[in-house]
Amino acid sequence: MRQLLNTAITAAIEAGKEILKIYHSEDFNIETKVDNSPLTKADKASHNIITSILKITDIPVLSEEGRDVSYKERKNWNHLWIVDPIDGTKEFIKRNGEFTVNIALIEYQKALIGVIFVPVSGELYFSTNAKGTFKAVVDIENFNIERLISNATELPLKRKDNTFTIVASRSHMSPETESYVEEMRDKHGAVNLISKGSSLKLCMVAEGQADCYPRFAPTMEWDTAAGQAICEHAGFEVLDWKTKKPMLYNREELLNNWFLVK
Repeated sequence: MRQLLNTAITAAIEAGKEILKIYHSEDFNIETKVDNSPLTKADKASHNIITSILKITDIPVLSEEGRDVSYKERKNWNHLWIVDPIDGTKEFIKRNGEFTVNIALIEYQKALIGVIFVPVSGELYFSTNAKGTFKAVVDIENFNIERLISNATELPLKRKDNTFTIVASRSHMSPETESYVEEMRDKHGAVNLISKGSSLKLCMVAEGQADCYPRFAPTMEWDTAAGQAICEHAGFEVLDWKTKKPMLYNREELLNNWFLVK
């Protein structure tokens, strides 16, 4: 497990290095995918780096930017990596720094390992089901995996402000989410609402900075797998809004139901 975690962290950081080179350039080479979401050459570069590093594990990879893998093939994968080379491509294009690299190891539809790296800030979140969830800050040009892991801070942290805090999507706020926020205001009185991009919203709950993250808009498995690991291993829940049970992965339908993190 430790070696798999080390490999996933290395893949995320090395991808982050290449992403930053493009982020600080003037050439994103933006394309539009069939679902109207943006794709940049940084997404492609990150995908290539991550898959080349994860290849040594002999575990199949399901990546947003990888080839389409039929469920007929995937259903026999008891273990797989689920990867989002850049979660928050819109935030990447806006250059607001709120994008992440997401890598999760799934075993029998549940997350064993989660790694989320924030290239611009150097923040690294990682977790295993056996050890819990941790946060570190990476010197991207000079990092040592063992030192990073041993010096990391365990999550969640205690928050000084007890105001009920909700974190929601910066780019995908929905009327249903706004209604949920109003319900929480009725229940808790004052509510602090924070907007964030990418899987940083799940990280905020895992870190103890937010009490919940309602997502009542479309997401895919690669958007949430690593974040669910980070949250669950820190003692929080990521509940499918329809089933009221933890979300499962490597499903036939890769589109997630709405969910609530708390």
